[in-house]
Amino acid sequence: MKAGIVGLPNVGKSTLFNCLSNAKAQSANFPFCTIEPNLGVVNVPDPRLEMLEKLVEPQQVIPATVEIVDIAGLVKGASKGEGLGNQFLGNIRETDAILHVLRCFDDDNVVHVDGSVDPIRDKETIDIELQLKDLETVEKKLEKVGRAARTGNKEAMSEAQVLETLKKGLEQGVSVRAISVEQDAYEAYVKPVQLLTDKPVLYVCNVDERSAVSGNAHVDRVREAVADENAGVLVLAVATEADINELETFEERQMFLEDLGLEEPGSSKLIRAAYALLNLQTYFTAGEKEVRAWTIPIGATAPQAAGVIHTDFEKGFIRAEVIAYEDYVTFGSEAKVREAGKMKVEGKEYVVRDGDVMHFRFNV
Repeated sequence: MKAGIVGLPNVGKSTLFNCLSNAKAQSANFPFCTIEPNLGVVNVPDPRLEMLEKLVEPQQVIPATVEIVDIAGLVKGASKGEGLGNQFLGNIRETDAILHVLRCFDDDNVVHVDGSVDPIRDKETIDIELQLKDLETVEKKLEKVGRAARTGNKEAMSEAQVLETLKKGLEQGVSVRAISVEQDAYEAYVKPVQLLTDKPVLYVCNVDERSAVSGNAHVDRVREAVADENAGVLVLAVATEADINELETFEERQMFLEDLGLEEPGSSKLIRAAYALLNLQTYFTAGEKEVRAWTIPIGATAPQAAGVIHTDFEKGFIRAEVIAYEDYVTFGSEAKVREAGKMKVEGKEYVVRDGDVMHFRFNV
């Protein structure tokens, strides 16, 4: 799964990308520093994996990951191809979720593309461009579907009605994710179109060091502005995170965090938030060779979870042996869990829970 970092030029996107992925994307104090998107594969921090490692003592440990993409900055007119508009919008379309970075700090030494700091204006600039592109997509789709609807095709008539609802909302400046559509109609007519403003979004408020714990007035405005949008807001001092990353030892980084009043790096919170934003959860496999975290959508069944390991596991699925993570920790080993009768045997209908430790039985 892939999350894209977006925002106006020069708001801290590439610095944030470097903090998350430890890849050294170019980062500088001028607009359009990023042109080609940078891709990083980021481990999802999970204390449960560390606990299982202690209990099992495997040869290797493999965490869950999320792909993070640093996308070029966007400017007004991008929907019409201004700046790097077409490339930018194409890159967003390829992601599953959006991490929208907003500048929420004042610093005369850091250039703002519009000359002043205003996160709401910045947010609206990008929202409008994405909405305009979506409106263009919906109008083209509606033109095609409308022809079929005029012949009396009931399916086309239903789709046209949904598209008209989207068109009206977008024309009023409402993103698709905030437009009310019945779930069945959404799955049939909206989801397949992959509209830009339908993607889940997390607003990352980039603040100064003093505001890292509780935010500031800029952040308060952002929270108020997105209250009805079904979106998340995360406060992060990106430049400070970069400084923490430069420290050599874990102890030094922890001391820095404690001085700031933080329990963990903001980048760890962001990665977990991105994982949740993508509607993902984790199950584990645990054995002498490896302890591994596997990524599945929330609501996945046991055969679907098995298919993430190998398609043959799903095709030939027989049953799953399941241990709740809490039981594994309480009893300390798989053998003791079995002795206590806490290992469950589940069939094809079982919906996997976050943290399940699983073995699959299959036959192909």
